[in-house]
Amino acid sequence: MLFKYDRRQPENTLLYKIIEEHYPAFVTHLSEHGRVLPNYVSREFESYLKCGLLSHGFLRVCCECCQHEKWVAFSCKCRGFCPSCCAKRMTESAALLVDTVLPDEPMRQWVLSVPYPLRLVLASQPHVMSKVLRIVYRAISMYLIKKAGFTKKTARTGAVTLIQRFGSALNLNVHFHMIFLDGVYIDDAEKKGQQFVSVTNHAVADILELAHKISIRAARYLERAGLIESDAENTYLAAEGSPDNNEMIEHQSHSITYRIAVGPQKGKKIFSLQTLPPIFEETVSTVLLGKVAGFSLHAGVKVLAGQRDKLERLCRYI
Repeated sequence: MLFKYDRRQPENTLLYKIIEEHYPAFVTHLSEHGRVLPNYVSREFESYLKCGLLSHGFLRVCCECCQHEKWVAFSCKCRGFCPSCCAKRMTESAALLVDTVLPDEPMRQWVLSVPYPLRLVLASQPHVMSKVLRIVYRAISMYLIKKAGFTKKTARTGAVTLIQRFGSALNLNVHFHMIFLDGVYIDDAEKKGQQFVSVTNHAVADILELAHKISIRAARYLERAGLIESDAENTYLAAEGSPDNNEMIEHQSHSITYRIAVGPQKGKKIFSLQTLPPIFEETVSTVLLGKVAGFSLHAGVKVLAGQRDKLERLCRYI
């Protein structure tokens, strides 16, 4: 099979033009107010502006047969917003999960989003996000084990979680995409191995109860950590992010609430257009969605055993 290679030209894309034009002005605006971006943010922008440009380095690739040559520009390999590098990572990660990690058993996607104030805490304090993720994983695992009719000592399940930090409008929105086994493994004494037991009888009431349980456990942890304070009627945010990351707090809070962060229209709501969500065939007809106190838990996308192509598409999506 013959493949034709055409050098991509990021300098002609809308995203590149916007960043090239406005990023220097943004940095200047911050410096005028005595503020700077964290180094990892500056590196992301500056690396993207060099990604795919021959003037910043390239390889000369030569065909051994016909001696035809092509120049291949270096990539930034960043994890932020470079469409090319993120697409490569998306494809490679999905293939890795399907080929070597995820077993050929029924799988289900669980998506958890949290209330707006907590998004700022999770975004600015990674160790808090890790603790909350553990709470979520344990809650869903125990739900599946009990739903299958077993106990923690006799059954095990597993999941792969990818933490997304953005919403549909590229706003800051920390939420968890988890691909869980839609069932559990138990020890099979006769076969001297493990047997998989599916869990198929999910109900909306179960998801709602699980979302309620997650919200309570997460709130208890955050209160013990001194991040929120509660009284008889309300809960208040007690901290506004890590003190080591103050440069980003204001921008993060504006992004979370869909507001303009700098310039003459600072504080105003952005104008956004809604698009249709991606469609996955054989999605369960009943919307398995539970919403409690700003927490939203969705479990409506399932992949049956043997549907490896669909599973790989789902892995790319998350």
